[in-house]
Amino acid sequence: MSTETILIIDDTPDNLTHISTLLKEKFKVKVATNGAKGLTIAATDPKPNLILLDIMMPEMDGFEVCQKLKGDPNTASIPVVFLSGKSESSDIEKGLSLGAQGFISKPVEPEKLFEIISKFITA
Repeated sequence: MSTETILIIDDTPDNLTHISTLLKEKFKVKVATNGAKGLTIAATDPKPNLILLDIMMPEMDGFEVCQKLKGDPNTASIPVVFLSGKSESSDIEKGLSLGAQGFISKPVEPEKLFEIISKFITA
């Protein structure tokens, strides 16, 4: 198993379980069920090597989380990839304009997920 850590921020338990299961054999996986928890985990050492971030969450959506991550010098360098059911071109453009490095549509295809992750982490 790699020592690289991936943080998944998603408010849907089934999504967290599914993605964690796909990743846990190759990576350390941390999960957060909302944006505020995700920001706390992202800022805690050792920091994650990659963040997979849902857009549609209550209280603080993924766009706001990404903006806060990229606005904080402590977390700005962590790559963020949106993982969302919102896949309109305007959503993708907004996410990338906020500093995200990628976008994966749900439902997640494992091959696509690992292809994107491999751009940032070597397992």
